[in-house]
Amino acid sequence: MNKVILIGRLTKDPELRFLPGNGTAVSTFTLAVDKNLSKDKKQEFELANKPTADFLRTVVWGRQAENCANYLAKGRLVAVEGRIETRNYENSEGQRVYITEVVAERVQFLEFGNKDNNNSNSSNNGYGNMDGFQPVDDEDIPF
Repeated sequence: MNKVILIGRLTKDPELRFLPGNGTAVSTFTLAVDKNLSKDKKQEFELANKPTADFLRTVVWGRQAENCANYLAKGRLVAVEGRIETRNYENSEGQRVYITEVVAERVQFLEFGNKDNNNSNSSNNGYGNMDGFQPVDDEDIPF
């Protein structure tokens, strides 16, 4: 079984292309996934200039690729469900190049907002427009 689920942040804005011929959308981005190190271990890695995250190239196809390109931006938190795929090719110097990437079958946006990083989560916990609502005092709740 080849299944992967990752949660991480985009290292830069997604790149969107359309395949010649059939026009299928394909979007690529790199996902930084924390290594889940303890505080001490993380400090140790940082002092030794070792990465505290894995950086995974991610590929998304079709309508979902267009959504990623339109709504995601550098730094956004996402969950990706998909599979690991490897491929290789010969570069212009005649060397064999191997690539490992995540082919996303599903991308879940965990932070929302427009592309210029105005996340609605930061001001109202992701519940959208809260105009007209008043905060409830804990004393008013009957349980």
